Amino acid sequence: MFGQFSARKLRILVAAMATFPALAVTSPAVQSRPPLALQSPRDLATQQRVASIAATARGRVGVAAMDLDGGGQVLINGDMPFPMASTAKVAVAATFLQMVEQGRLRLDQPLPMMMPVPEAAGRRNLVAMVRPGPVFSAQTLIEKSITRSDNHATDGLIAAVGGIGAVNRFLVQTGISGQHLDHTMATLVRDDGRINPARAIDTGTSSTPRAMIALLSAIDRGGALSPQARAVLLDTMTRTSTGRNRIRAGLPEGVLLAHKTGTLAGVTDDVGIVRMPDGRHLAIAIFVAGPENHTAQAAIIARIASALYQGFQTPADTPTFTGEVSRR
Repeated sequence: MFGQFSARKLRILVAAMATFPALAVTSPAVQSRPPLALQSPRDLATQQRVASIAATARGRVGVAAMDLDGGGQVLINGDMPFPMASTAKVAVAATFLQMVEQGRLRLDQPLPMMMPVPEAAGRRNLVAMVRPGPVFSAQTLIEKSITRSDNHATDGLIAAVGGIGAVNRFLVQTGISGQHLDHTMATLVRDDGRINPARAIDTGTSSTPRAMIALLSAIDRGGALSPQARAVLLDTMTRTSTGRNRIRAGLPEGVLLAHKTGTLAGVTDDVGIVRMPDGRHLAIAIFVAGPENHTAQAAIIARIASALYQGFQTPADTPTFTGEVSRR
C-alpha cells in the first residue's frame, strides 16, 4: 500500500503533490451531448482558432480542453469516438492505483510483464496470447507503461487488475462515459491496421475527447484517486519520454506537462494536463486519425496545443451560449 513507501519515495510524492496541488473539487460526471454549450468569448475565439487548424488536416481531428480551475472549455468533435491507442494506459494505471488504495494490490509487489506468444500460421485468436515475462515491481511497470509506453508492462498491469473488464468498471464507477477498452495491448498491436482510420470510425478501445478530459479532470481533482495515488500517476506522466513533437512542442519551454501519447497506424494522440503560468490546470485531449503520416499529424497536435495554451492564458470572461464545432 502507499504507507509502505521508502522515505525517498515519500519525498517524491510530496514534491509531486506540490507540483500538481490537489483541490477539494470532484470531477463532474460526463453528460450526454448537450444541444448547447456554455462558452465565454475567450473560449469561442480559442475554439475558432483550433477549428481552423483542425480544418487543415486530412482526416478526423478531435479536441477537448477544459480549464479545471477557472472554468471554460473548447470542443471539436468532442463526442466522436477516436482510437485511444496508448492513451488508454492512463485508465489502466489509474485502475491499478485505485486497487492499491483499496488494499487489494501493492506498488512494491512483484509482477510479470506479459509477452506476446506467436500464433500458428493461419490461426488468429480473438485475444492475442501472452505469457509471463520478466518480473518487476508494480511501480516499475507503471513507470514503463506511462513514460516509455511499454505494451508488455501495461499488459502486466491489466492482468494484475483482473483484465480489461476491471478497467472499464473503474471508468463507469468514476462517471466516465464514452471511453472503454476492448483489447489488451498485445491484441491492439497485433490487429493494428486492420481498420483504416481514414475510411472508418473504429469504436474499439476508443474515447471521445470529452470523455478523456473527464478522466483527466477526475484524476486531477480527486474524483478518481486519493491524493497519494494521484501524485504517483501525475508525477509519472510528467516524465513521459514519447511524443516530444506533439503537445510538448506547442508549449513554451519549461511549462509543466503531465501527459500520455498514443500511436497506431494512421492515428496520433496526446492527452494530458498543462500547468498554466498562474497555477491553473488545463486538461487537453487531442486525437488525429487519417491518411497523413505521424510527423504531419504530430504537427497538427503541436499547433492546436499552442493555440489552446495561448487562448487559455487569461481567465474566462462572460459566457454566452453556443454550439460545439463538429467536423464530420
